[in-house]
Amino acid sequence: MDVPPFWEELKQKVHRNVVTALETERIKISDDPAANAETRKKVDGIINGLLQKEAATPLTREQRVKFINELLDEIMGLGPLEELMRDPSVTEIMVNSFDKVYIEKAGKLTLTKYKFRNDEQIMQVMKRIVAPLGRRIDESVPLVDARLKDGSRVNGIIPPLAVSGPTLTIRRFSAKPFTDSELIKKGSISQTGVDFLKACVKLRKDIIISGGTGTGKTTFLNMLSNYIPEDERIVTVEDTAELRLQQEHWVRLESKPANIEGKGEVGIRELVKNCLRMRPDRIIVGEVRSAEALDMLQAMNTGHEGSLATIHANTPRDALTRLETMCLMAGADLPVWALREMIASAVHMIVQLTRFSDGTRKITAITEITGREENQILIHDLFRYHQTGMDENGKVVGYFTATGDPPKFFKDFETHGMSIPVEMFWTEEQRKQRAGG
Repeated sequence: MDVPPFWEELKQKVHRNVVTALETERIKISDDPAANAETRKKVDGIINGLLQKEAATPLTREQRVKFINELLDEIMGLGPLEELMRDPSVTEIMVNSFDKVYIEKAGKLTLTKYKFRNDEQIMQVMKRIVAPLGRRIDESVPLVDARLKDGSRVNGIIPPLAVSGPTLTIRRFSAKPFTDSELIKKGSISQTGVDFLKACVKLRKDIIISGGTGTGKTTFLNMLSNYIPEDERIVTVEDTAELRLQQEHWVRLESKPANIEGKGEVGIRELVKNCLRMRPDRIIVGEVRSAEALDMLQAMNTGHEGSLATIHANTPRDALTRLETMCLMAGADLPVWALREMIASAVHMIVQLTRFSDGTRKITAITEITGREENQILIHDLFRYHQTGMDENGKVVGYFTATGDPPKFFKDFETHGMSIPVEMFWTEEQRKQRAGG
């Protein structure tokens, strides 16, 4: 829809008058959706009244509706981002500058038509996000992490750290966590892979989910957590609460940044240590980033089997190297061989996720930790994804396959009364040989 040349000037004028009216009438914008709906009606009425006085700048009916909606979004929401936030298919919003807003949809990045008026408007949105959390963003605190009411994760960074002006990133999560059947349908994993991992979770194997940024680690962690029995007590530890478990017996812990005075910080490591005193059956660490890796491994080795965590790494081997490095960051006074022994005995499986050039996300390896030999941690892929090419639409083509060998703990399935066929781990060639023999 075309808008008249006086559009922005009129919007700023009405905006100022609305803010003044809100202050005069002592109308507050609340975090409570029900209260905010009532406030929105009042603000709508104020805007309509102000527009009637602007006879010199008439608007058509369509323009009037658009004008009021945009102004309501600016005053009570996230401005030009509100419409994007209402679109459930948008998984990430990236504000590079006031006139460049990108989104991720179906794994692809796109420059949108949406723009802020200037840097100041971006700053207003950032402050509106962090203020209810008792946080601030300014020259003395030029970066901030926060979480919206819907669970979306927000990162804001401003000058002097952000050279080109305020930058805002919002990572969104599906209101309803993906199920295994949905991930199979998307081609992210095979039915065989799902059946095996479901059995591993029930068998209380410790699993690390590895992948780069945006590969779907949290989504997959949510899915795996669904296989934890209902009668077990789960404690989750996260930097920003994103997990959406379905179980009733679930306690959520979230780290706390320092307040405006620089006090009161509670980090992930402290929370991991604390959750050991909470009688957890399972511990889930949303993302292992630093020294808390040591405490998590110790928990896995001391009666908290079946724990889950994610880590940033591009291969299963890289994930082990990162775990080792993070344990050293904790000041662990252990020789390398002892540290690797601890990792090899604590972690049973690594699930590797990869994001491909077409935007799809897939499990590219399910890897078993088989032990330690000559100071090296031994690993073996049980399942892999092989890319064979791209189709005419630019989509990745490939297939999931077993590698031929069952895990070392295969007999544990039978011991615990679980029926897992050994054929699950056969390659296609092995199947043909058995069929022919």
